Amino acid sequence: SGQKVCYGDFKHSCYKLAYFQDLSRRVGFQEARQACEIDGGALLSLESEAEQQLIENMLQNLTKSGSGISDGDFWIGLWRSGDGLSTSSACPNLYQWADGSISPFRQFAFVCTTRNWYTDEPSCGSEACVVMYHQPTANPGLGGPYLYQWNDDRCNMKH
Repeated sequence: SGQKVCYGDFKHSCYKLAYFQDLSRRVGFQEARQACEIDGGALLSLESEAEQQLIENMLQNLTKSGSGISDGDFWIGLWRSGDGLSTSSACPNLYQWADGSISPFRQFAFVCTTRNWYTDEPSCGSEACVVMYHQPTANPGLGGPYLYQWNDDRCNMKH
């Protein structure tokens, strides 16, 4: 189940947000990927800063709806294949979109090759799948609130 929102002005005309307050219904990366494919879609590949902002707005609206939404990160379609314990400085460049798209989206900061990673992410190692942070009740860390930036996580974590 999930909330489907459609737009006519983005490459991906429809988005489906699936949020489960019941922790037992949350799924790992591969299960989320399969659920999207069963619906004829794919996990989200963010292609621009405007699309990132659109998703942030949808999540904010979901929170404002009074649905009782709380902390819970969202899988996006970014993952790293290959060696499971990559720790090299090249690791951030090994992430790819699950649908095979090549996104030019970059969040320009001090390093132009980053995407929308939270401070000190990706940490690589055994964390190869990516979530969009959504932890509105968490105290901010060094990179600010844990909202909407990306974090690599273990693919079997339940989100």
